[in-house]
Amino acid sequence: MRKVLLYSLLLIVGLVASQFLRGRGAPVVAPLTAVALAFIMIHVGYEFEIDKSRPRQYAWDYFVAATAASLPWLLCALWFVFAMAPVGLWSHPDLWREAMLEGLFASPTSAGVLFSMLAAAGLGATWLFKKARVLAIFDDLNTILLLIPLKAMMIGLKWQLLVVALITIGLLWLAWRYLDSLRWRITWPWVLSYAVAIVLLGELIYLGSKKIDPAEPIHVEVLLPAFALGCMLRPPPGQDPHRDDAVEGHELGPESAREQHVSTVVSACFMILVGLSMPPIVASGGRYPFPGWGVIAFHVVMVTLLSNIGKMFPAFCYRRETPFKQRLALAIGMFPRGEVGAGVLVIALSYGLAGPSLTVAVLSLALNLLLTGAFIVVVKRLIAPGHSDVSC
Repeated sequence: MRKVLLYSLLLIVGLVASQFLRGRGAPVVAPLTAVALAFIMIHVGYEFEIDKSRPRQYAWDYFVAATAASLPWLLCALWFVFAMAPVGLWSHPDLWREAMLEGLFASPTSAGVLFSMLAAAGLGATWLFKKARVLAIFDDLNTILLLIPLKAMMIGLKWQLLVVALITIGLLWLAWRYLDSLRWRITWPWVLSYAVAIVLLGELIYLGSKKIDPAEPIHVEVLLPAFALGCMLRPPPGQDPHRDDAVEGHELGPESAREQHVSTVVSACFMILVGLSMPPIVASGGRYPFPGWGVIAFHVVMVTLLSNIGKMFPAFCYRRETPFKQRLALAIGMFPRGEVGAGVLVIALSYGLAGPSLTVAVLSLALNLLLTGAFIVVVKRLIAPGHSDVSC
């Protein structure tokens, strides 16, 4: 719980600080944010466990995760258009493009936050933990894939987008073909060096393509390359930087404890960097004026509510596997948001997006982080022994 509270506070601190810096630290903040995000996504891929002999089960899991990721995205995007924008702008195509990209922040469950919180609650050996481990990573992956059509909406159907699509397909194939195959070192200094290399490679692609077409260079986001590399890395048995085995009756070894500590520090730094990346809130920007803090607070609550309602889809699935309370607990367990959603907001900023809807998205992310402890408490109560399990 303290970790989640720390993330939320750092995001808010960074957001407040950004209002005083007003973009002056961007040359330093932007690359540091990219490196931290790549580090986090390598660990998300690193945690991906799949049995290749059960493709049908994973196809269904992916459908459930993709639906649970798409519904919050669509609900929030629709709110940004119909509840926040003036009626006269509802048919404006640019408004829709911006709302669809901004709304994507609500799509991904935070794998790192979710896994550590469930394990800390003593739920690491449950069906819920094992299923959430698959679904959370699948909906992170679905979010990454959704960025491709959204990029097409932002820049149009150009040859650069075809290159990005081919790179995406190639990375997904590599992640599947060489899952848990690379025997590279995976201690935090090495993972940090991999993250830096991924960011530098993306920058080289950007600069090289800019020489070909200065107007529309190729920008490969670090999310998928880092995730794919994490999938290919082979972890040693029993090592997981986000799982607190101490709460399950096992003492963490010195190396595992150090890796977990560094992972927490990097995630904390990332949250404050995301806050620092935000544009001035009250400054002119966006397609409609700032409505005032009372109205913003109302929209933050509504967007947070809608984003979590969309995550309820898994409660209506897996009827043959487990009773309704377990499925409801699974759906609520998918509520936590964090690093990947923040990464989407950073990408939105790179396209020059600004205005009240982006402010609402950032504050909703912070509110959802603050509520994570309450979500986990509800999950634990739902699956606690003594609660009647009634199928539905």
